[in-house]
Amino acid sequence: MTAHEARPIGPSTLEQLRTTDDAGRPCVPHTAAEGGDPLRCCLRGVEAGERVALVSYAPLRRWAAETWARPGAYDEQGPVFIHAEECEGPAADRTGYPFSRAGALRAVRRYDADGAIIGGRLLEIPADEESGFDAAFAEAFADPEVALVHVRAVEYGCFHFEVRRGGAGVPLG
Repeated sequence: MTAHEARPIGPSTLEQLRTTDDAGRPCVPHTAAEGGDPLRCCLRGVEAGERVALVSYAPLRRWAAETWARPGAYDEQGPVFIHAEECEGPAADRTGYPFSRAGALRAVRRYDADGAIIGGRLLEIPADEESGFDAAFAEAFADPEVALVHVRAVEYGCFHFEVRRGGAGVPLG
């Protein structure tokens, strides 16, 4: 059991992204020829043959709309894969943190209640993947100013998932 809850993109946000993404572009679904790309709707890898879409997503902007934060220039948007049609979300029996692979590099970015970046660290995922993430999140939330943490892939900068103070498992948006 992980110490913190990885949050998927929520159903209402997914519904919007399946029409127009956060960059204002229409959603263009396609059939995945190969598997593996990380799905942010259900926090698992794409399987070959699934209908998916690559859309632009602004996670901090979505969080700010809920909390009245003012992220300003930290309001990034970037590419994420989602199912092209509604899905079940993360499996109830999912274990560990999503998109975790020993040796992979992740940026663990910390944000305050206004949405400003107030720190971060590079995490090389250790062999014990779960405890590596647990330690990074414990370190982040040891700072009382940290309201949420974003995990991103170093290679492409893609948003992977969010963890909020208190670990509530409610989906984003």
